[in-house]
Amino acid sequence: MNTDIVHSRFLSNTRDLGVVAVGFSKGQPKAGVDAGPEALIASGLLSRIQDELGYKLCGDAKVEKYEELIPTSDPDHRGMKNPGTVSSVNRQIHQQVYEHAKEGRLVLTLGGDHSVAIGTVTGSAKAIRERLDREIAVIWVDAHADINTPEGSESGNIHGMPVAFASGLAKSDKEEYFGWIRDDMLLNVKKLVYIGLRDVDNFEKKMLRENGIKAFSMFDVDRFGIGRVVDMALEYIGADTPIHLSFDVDALDPMWAPSTGTPVRGGLTLREGDYICEAVHQTGSLVAIDLVEVNPSLAATEAGAQETVRAGCSLVRCALGETLL
Repeated sequence: MNTDIVHSRFLSNTRDLGVVAVGFSKGQPKAGVDAGPEALIASGLLSRIQDELGYKLCGDAKVEKYEELIPTSDPDHRGMKNPGTVSSVNRQIHQQVYEHAKEGRLVLTLGGDHSVAIGTVTGSAKAIRERLDREIAVIWVDAHADINTPEGSESGNIHGMPVAFASGLAKSDKEEYFGWIRDDMLLNVKKLVYIGLRDVDNFEKKMLRENGIKAFSMFDVDRFGIGRVVDMALEYIGADTPIHLSFDVDALDPMWAPSTGTPVRGGLTLREGDYICEAVHQTGSLVAIDLVEVNPSLAATEAGAQETVRAGCSLVRCALGETLL
């Protein structure tokens, strides 16, 4: 594989990669997703990024478990499960991403469940506002919209709420329950684009419509093809906007990524997922990447777990510039 040399519009340290490895699972009920980052790293992802793609890895690539941040008691609040834990850990993730991003580095976060994007998106948004006086755009690649508010969620699982909290559609006046999120950290929903949706709650559909959020479902992928969908997404964002790519591996069809917490049939092929990452890289606007929801314990076979890990690694490498020729 070759590396595609693309001029970065918004990074000052273009070959530095800030790595945040988040072994966290409390945003949802299924055990094992906290082992996702370890599995990705054990497969050789970071060494290949360094040796083959030429990035300098910055920070500590050790997987953080954040055990010291977990409160002894964490009762439900506004229907949310583990709210104090998820809030406290995301506050730390926010700071880690912010510290890398303010130095002009591309930031790679390996999760963990998708609740960690509350920290990653707010960290990116704050750093880019301070450093460049710009808003970020977020391309959210996922089977699910993850835009439930606490009151709108049927499950109470916070991995279904990160977009709502990161954009300010869900708010809290309690510091310990996401009240630490300030206005200068928020994502503008007019700079949010979804790709790959196919399992969206009725409340979330209402949120998307009422807020005029751009979303491309699998119907759109089938109708237009992935190339045109990505073109439309990038046209909507605009060429002068830093991009945070948040990729849930369950956006892929379970044929390609069976070992994840909420698989939904009828998803993206691996090549379609890789194409999204390749195309976003080629814009030169990418400033942050999340790869989340790899859960090695949920596949029916070891081969299924390894297939999911390989798929996750492929997505990350493509976003960092790996090319087919």
